[in-house]
Amino acid sequence: MSTAILTGPPVAGSPLEADLRTLGFDVRTANDAATAAELLAAVPAQERVAVVDPRFVGHLHALRLALTDPRFPAAAVPGALTAQPGARAALARAFGRIPVGAGTAHLTDVLTDTLTESLDREETPLHRVELGSLVATVALTPAQREDAREAVAAVDDEAVRLRTAVKSRDGFFTTYGISPYSRYLARWCARRGLTPNQVTTASLLTALIAAGCAATGTRGGFIAAGLLLLFSFVLDCTDGQLARYSLQYSTMGAWLDATFDRAKEYAYYAGLALGAARGGDDVWALALGAMVLMTCRHVVDFSFNEANHDASANTSPTAALSGKLDSVGWTVWVRRMIVLPIGERWAMIAVLTALTTPRIVFYALLIGCALAACYTTAGRVLRSLTRRARRTDRAARALADLADSGPLAELIAGRARGRGRTGSFLAPVMAFLSAAVLLVWVIFQDDPTSWLTVGVAVCSALLAGAAVARPLKGALDWLVPPFFRAGEYVTILVLAARADVPGALPAAYGLVAAVAYHHYDTVYRIRGGTGAPPRWLVRATGGHEGRIILITVLAAALPPSGFTIALTALAVVLALLVLIESIRFWVSSQAPAVHDEGEPA
Repeated sequence: MSTAILTGPPVAGSPLEADLRTLGFDVRTANDAATAAELLAAVPAQERVAVVDPRFVGHLHALRLALTDPRFPAAAVPGALTAQPGARAALARAFGRIPVGAGTAHLTDVLTDTLTESLDREETPLHRVELGSLVATVALTPAQREDAREAVAAVDDEAVRLRTAVKSRDGFFTTYGISPYSRYLARWCARRGLTPNQVTTASLLTALIAAGCAATGTRGGFIAAGLLLLFSFVLDCTDGQLARYSLQYSTMGAWLDATFDRAKEYAYYAGLALGAARGGDDVWALALGAMVLMTCRHVVDFSFNEANHDASANTSPTAALSGKLDSVGWTVWVRRMIVLPIGERWAMIAVLTALTTPRIVFYALLIGCALAACYTTAGRVLRSLTRRARRTDRAARALADLADSGPLAELIAGRARGRGRTGSFLAPVMAFLSAAVLLVWVIFQDDPTSWLTVGVAVCSALLAGAAVARPLKGALDWLVPPFFRAGEYVTILVLAARADVPGALPAAYGLVAAVAYHHYDTVYRIRGGTGAPPRWLVRATGGHEGRIILITVLAAALPPSGFTIALTALAVVLALLVLIESIRFWVSSQAPAVHDEGEPA
């Protein structure tokens, strides 16, 4: 239960109390600021508290945005403000700063405004809700009240609520092919008490059923898989729209939404590979290649965004050109479609699954995603080279966490620390060489499953340690994590493919999926403001260089059939380790509620 304190002159016939109860508030009244402060102190510390002026006139949805959004410790609109438990102390201090005596009536005439201004001076961030066409005001006279009521009647807040349930920035297919009707599905779910997490889970189950249909290897199964994949995407859009429509944001919800997207896509790839195998076509290498490409592409996105999350002085001509192109409407949609975001990608996969073969699906996916990756990476490299900006310690820490360096790389970095200059191109060059030396060896050697490969892997680890020896504050240091991911994932793919025994590539697929989950989990923790996974987990998983050395040792020491068994066992162990720690963290996490408002790639 939340508590709303009405403080100010009562207004007969006002629907305000009913609106507050509709929003789940227990309503109490106070005649003055002192009484309101006493009521605030009496409310249990774990409850949300709202302070509302009885003369408030506005839309119910304006109140909902101000008083029930869980993402903000404190929020306000004219005439109403709220404080979650974390901001209760700041609100109490704001009450304590209100003076009493002659000449102070103007401070308590509209008490909510005075409290809002006082909270603005606190360290606790205060969110001022952007109302747009919604109305929220304090009517001090009957004439003002009448004008405000007319303004409220002129705007349909339910229509506004439905419109704003859709992301402000989305892909072309999602915007025009899904959102025009999925928003109504979101409202239907809200009116039946369904939660975004339940819809997210339904989307996952639908995608898993689609993967099962694809695994049958029949034309009917492929058609059903394509249709179910599209419906899964509709539900995937609906869960976020439901969260925005009903303001049911949560840390757990954001994590489920993000991780389930990857689980759905990779499970579907596996279903296609199994279906193709039933027809006598082995496409496991293509499926694993698609997963590797998508994961590396996402790491590029994440690393670039984290490197520039709080960078100042964005003077890049490339960014200026992008801003100019944004003024030409059609170029915005073309550039969003070129990067093949999740909506366009899933639509392409679904249609090609229904009409063609798994091999063609993967060829199209690999070509399309490769072109998109080249486009986005080239643009980001140009932006990084042409901007003058100071990278912060926070950005350097995030990149170091995304690098996923294990004990060996840490030891090497400690010995190499102090050599080289922060901000130079040394880090990305070392990271590139770390991946390139290893990949060139395993790809072009006649027999990469030898002890020489282990030696090359150790050399790769030495270069990786040198890459992270200094803070990653250089213009292109955001390339370090993607180079490490490519080196690790492609090495696993090539060694499994060269083993040339049944089951090696599926085992490698499972291993890369487990490691990729760990890397995605790192990203979502950083985004949620809780920092990277604990160092014990990174050390226990070996870090990227430790896993590479272990896999090359297994390939050299075991026969192909034994190598396949070892990959399977390693995949299971790593999956259990990272999943258990991840679930433990997110279930118990005290991170603030978040929700992604951008189109995921």
